[in-house]
Amino acid sequence: MPDPAANPGFVSLVSAGPGDPELLTLKAARRLAEAQVVLYDDLASGPVLDHASPQAELIAVGKRAGRPSARQDHVNALLVEHARAGLRVVRLKSGDAGVFGRLEEELAALAAAGIPFEIVPGVTSASAAAAAAGIPLTRRLTARRVQFITGADVTGQLPGDINWAAIADPAVTTVVFMGQRSFPELAAGLRAHGLPGDTPALFAQSVGHPDQRLVRTTVDGLARMMQAAEVSQPGLIMYGPLAFDI
Repeated sequence: MPDPAANPGFVSLVSAGPGDPELLTLKAARRLAEAQVVLYDDLASGPVLDHASPQAELIAVGKRAGRPSARQDHVNALLVEHARAGLRVVRLKSGDAGVFGRLEEELAALAAAGIPFEIVPGVTSASAAAAAAGIPLTRRLTARRVQFITGADVTGQLPGDINWAAIADPAVTTVVFMGQRSFPELAAGLRAHGLPGDTPALFAQSVGHPDQRLVRTTVDGLARMMQAAEVSQPGLIMYGPLAFDI
């Protein structure tokens, strides 16, 4: 792996975890402390940024559905611009950077510009949500597989190329990222493809934060809840043979 200390103009794509600064990896905290510029997501702000140097320039580039957001091409340009100026840059992304975080677009921009980079993995919100709820993501006899899916395509709608057989499999723990708005439609499709409506489901919001919210329910119950809810904060959905009996 390239050494940022030996490469003026270096980008570290750092995973911030779910937001609890104690869930940062040691490497993530070190890269933040060394950075001269930090481009951060909304969900990777707050106490996590306390690890950044007081001299670092902090630039908010977060994206939120339905709100004014930084364009991806603008974020890419900022990464290249600051790295070409010979600075150590951290791109701070929530959860694990490689899970539904637009990492690919930023890597492609850096590679095209000849900028050296590294990826610092972290705790994904799926693992953090399961831990906060006191349950495992897998179960030896009833959930031998776990799958991560997105509930929204680039337009914010339910993707049109869903593998229904896979996500309606009752023996799989399925984690839905960015799925609050589309979950009522998704739940209808799951029932149509054989998944029982009383399948256990978990809704997790603000995991690792003081206002953390965990709701244990069923697929049908969560669909009703999402139908009536106004989506103001991102949340994570999990369903399948969850160990609610522990």
